[in-house]
Amino acid sequence: MNTRCCTAALLMALSASAFAADTVGLPATSPAGIWLITFGLAFLIAEAALPNYGVIGLGGIVMFVIGALILTNAELPAPLMIVLGLISALLLAFLLIRALKTRPRHTVSGDAVLVGSITPVTSLLADDACHGWVHLQGEYWQVSSAKPLQIGQKVRVVSRKGLMLKVAATDAVPAGE
Repeated sequence: MNTRCCTAALLMALSASAFAADTVGLPATSPAGIWLITFGLAFLIAEAALPNYGVIGLGGIVMFVIGALILTNAELPAPLMIVLGLISALLLAFLLIRALKTRPRHTVSGDAVLVGSITPVTSLLADDACHGWVHLQGEYWQVSSAKPLQIGQKVRVVSRKGLMLKVAATDAVPAGE
Protein backbone atom coordinates (compact mmCIF):
# COMPACT_ATOMS: atom_id res chain seq x y z
CA MET A 1 0.00 0.00 0.00
CA ASN A 2 1.23 3.48 -0.78
CA THR A 3 2.70 5.22 2.29
CA ARG A 4 1.46 8.60 1.11
CA CYS A 5 -2.13 7.34 1.11
CA CYS A 6 -1.67 5.84 4.57
CA THR A 7 -0.19 9.09 5.85
CA ALA A 8 -3.04 11.14 4.38
CA ALA A 9 -5.61 8.81 5.90
CA LEU A 10 -3.88 8.98 9.26
CA LEU A 11 -3.79 12.77 9.17
CA MET A 12 -7.51 12.91 8.34
CA ALA A 13 -8.34 10.49 11.16
CA LEU A 14 -6.31 12.47 13.68
CA SER A 15 -7.83 15.70 12.40
CA ALA A 16 -11.31 14.26 12.92
CA SER A 17 -10.40 13.19 16.44
CA ALA A 18 -9.11 16.68 17.22
CA PHE A 19 -12.33 18.17 15.86
CA ALA A 20 -14.34 15.80 18.06
CA ALA A 21 -12.21 16.84 21.05
CA ASP A 22 -13.09 20.48 20.31
CA THR A 23 -16.77 19.72 20.64
CA VAL A 24 -16.43 17.72 23.85
CA GLY A 25 -15.94 20.91 25.79
CA LEU A 26 -13.11 20.05 28.14
CA PRO A 27 -13.00 22.59 30.94
CA ALA A 28 -11.04 25.69 29.91
CA THR A 29 -9.16 24.05 27.03
CA SER A 30 -8.03 25.82 23.91
CA PRO A 31 -8.92 24.24 20.56
CA ALA A 32 -5.63 25.53 19.11
CA GLY A 33 -3.65 23.55 21.70
CA ILE A 34 -5.54 20.36 20.93
CA TRP A 35 -5.07 20.89 17.19
CA LEU A 36 -1.34 21.50 17.59
CA ILE A 37 -0.88 18.41 19.74
CA THR A 38 -2.89 16.31 17.30
CA PHE A 39 -0.93 17.49 14.26
CA GLY A 40 2.33 17.19 16.19
CA LEU A 41 1.56 13.53 16.87
CA ALA A 42 0.50 13.05 13.24
CA PHE A 43 3.79 14.52 12.05
CA LEU A 44 5.72 12.22 14.38
CA ILE A 45 3.86 9.23 12.98
CA ALA A 46 4.42 10.48 9.41
CA GLU A 47 8.14 10.74 10.18
CA ALA A 48 8.24 6.96 10.54
CA ALA A 49 6.72 6.48 7.08
CA LEU A 50 8.56 9.14 5.06
CA PRO A 51 12.29 9.23 4.22
CA ASN A 52 13.13 12.79 5.30
CA TYR A 53 15.59 12.28 8.19
CA GLY A 54 13.85 14.26 10.89
CA VAL A 55 12.41 17.34 9.18
CA ILE A 56 8.77 16.43 9.69
CA GLY A 57 9.46 14.87 13.10
CA LEU A 58 11.16 18.02 14.35
CA GLY A 59 8.17 20.06 13.22
CA GLY A 60 5.91 17.58 14.99
CA ILE A 61 7.79 17.96 18.26
CA VAL A 62 7.67 21.76 18.00
CA MET A 63 3.91 21.68 17.34
CA PHE A 64 3.39 19.20 20.18
CA VAL A 65 5.31 21.29 22.70
CA ILE A 66 3.63 24.57 21.64
CA GLY A 67 0.23 22.88 21.89
CA ALA A 68 1.15 21.53 25.30
CA LEU A 69 2.21 25.00 26.46
CA ILE A 70 -1.11 26.41 25.29
CA LEU A 71 -2.95 23.71 27.18
CA THR A 72 -0.91 24.23 30.35
CA ASN A 73 -2.60 27.61 30.62
CA ALA A 74 -5.82 25.60 30.87
CA GLU A 75 -4.72 24.10 34.21
CA LEU A 76 -3.61 20.75 32.78
CA PRO A 77 -0.57 19.19 34.53
CA ALA A 78 2.64 20.65 33.09
CA PRO A 79 4.82 17.64 34.05
CA LEU A 80 2.61 15.42 31.92
CA MET A 81 3.17 17.67 28.90
CA ILE A 82 6.93 17.75 29.51
CA VAL A 83 7.08 13.96 29.74
CA LEU A 84 5.08 13.59 26.53
CA GLY A 85 7.40 16.07 24.77
CA LEU A 86 10.46 14.13 25.95
CA ILE A 87 8.94 10.85 24.79
CA SER A 88 8.31 12.42 21.38
CA ALA A 89 11.90 13.65 21.19
CA LEU A 90 13.19 10.18 22.12
CA LEU A 91 10.97 8.64 19.44
CA LEU A 92 12.38 11.05 16.86
CA ALA A 93 15.96 10.32 17.98
CA PHE A 94 15.28 6.57 17.70
CA LEU A 95 13.88 7.00 14.18
CA LEU A 96 16.84 9.13 13.11
CA ILE A 97 19.35 6.59 14.43
CA ARG A 98 17.55 3.78 12.61
CA ALA A 99 17.48 5.80 9.38
CA LEU A 100 21.17 6.65 9.59
CA LYS A 101 22.09 2.99 10.21
CA THR A 102 20.52 2.04 6.88
CA ARG A 103 22.84 4.34 4.93
CA PRO A 104 25.73 2.61 3.15
CA ARG A 105 29.10 3.14 4.79
CA HIS A 106 31.64 1.66 2.40
CA THR A 107 32.31 1.93 -1.30
CA VAL A 108 30.93 -0.95 -3.33
CA SER A 109 31.87 0.11 -6.85
CA GLY A 110 34.28 2.20 -8.87
CA ASP A 111 38.02 2.67 -8.79
CA ALA A 112 38.15 2.63 -4.99
CA VAL A 113 37.10 -1.03 -4.98
CA LEU A 114 38.96 -2.11 -8.12
CA VAL A 115 42.40 -0.84 -7.12
CA GLY A 116 43.98 -3.34 -4.77
CA SER A 117 41.71 -6.24 -5.76
CA ILE A 118 43.34 -9.61 -6.33
CA THR A 119 42.12 -11.92 -9.09
CA PRO A 120 43.52 -14.73 -11.27
CA VAL A 121 44.38 -14.22 -14.92
CA THR A 122 41.78 -16.03 -17.05
CA SER A 123 43.38 -15.73 -20.49
CA LEU A 124 46.30 -14.15 -22.32
CA LEU A 125 46.70 -12.63 -25.76
CA ALA A 126 48.30 -15.12 -28.15
CA ASP A 127 51.14 -12.86 -29.24
CA ASP A 128 51.74 -10.92 -25.98
CA ALA A 129 52.06 -12.50 -22.51
CA CYS A 130 51.97 -9.05 -20.86
CA HIS A 131 48.32 -8.48 -21.88
CA GLY A 132 45.35 -10.64 -21.01
CA TRP A 133 41.95 -10.85 -19.36
CA VAL A 134 40.69 -11.26 -15.79
CA HIS A 135 37.24 -11.76 -14.31
CA LEU A 136 36.71 -9.19 -11.53
CA GLN A 137 33.46 -8.13 -9.83
CA GLY A 138 31.30 -9.87 -12.41
CA GLU A 139 33.04 -8.26 -15.39
CA TYR A 140 35.81 -9.28 -17.76
CA TRP A 141 38.61 -6.72 -17.80
CA GLN A 142 41.54 -6.39 -20.15
CA VAL A 143 44.80 -6.23 -18.19
CA SER A 144 48.28 -5.02 -18.86
CA SER A 145 51.44 -5.87 -16.93
CA ALA A 146 55.08 -4.84 -17.13
CA LYS A 147 56.12 -8.49 -16.73
CA PRO A 148 54.77 -11.55 -18.56
CA LEU A 149 51.72 -13.17 -17.00
CA GLN A 150 50.52 -16.77 -16.80
CA ILE A 151 46.98 -18.15 -16.87
CA GLY A 152 45.79 -18.75 -13.31
CA GLN A 153 48.41 -16.41 -11.83
CA LYS A 154 47.06 -14.15 -9.08
CA VAL A 155 47.48 -10.47 -9.88
CA ARG A 156 46.70 -7.27 -7.96
CA VAL A 157 45.10 -4.29 -9.70
CA VAL A 158 47.45 -1.30 -9.46
CA SER A 159 45.48 1.27 -11.48
CA ARG A 160 42.77 1.68 -14.11
CA LYS A 161 42.83 3.71 -17.30
CA GLY A 162 39.59 3.54 -19.24
CA LEU A 163 38.73 -0.12 -19.66
CA MET A 164 42.30 -1.32 -19.13
CA LEU A 165 43.56 -2.45 -15.73
CA LYS A 166 47.25 -2.20 -14.93
CA VAL A 167 48.19 -5.22 -12.82
CA ALA A 168 51.21 -6.77 -11.15
CA ALA A 169 51.81 -10.23 -9.77
CA THR A 170 50.75 -10.45 -6.14
CA ASP A 171 54.22 -11.49 -5.01
CA ALA A 172 55.67 -8.38 -6.75
CA VAL A 173 53.28 -5.83 -5.16
CA PRO A 174 53.48 -4.88 -1.48
CA ALA A 175 50.22 -5.43 0.44
CA GLY A 176 49.91 -1.73 1.31
CA GLU A 177 49.67 -0.59 -2.32
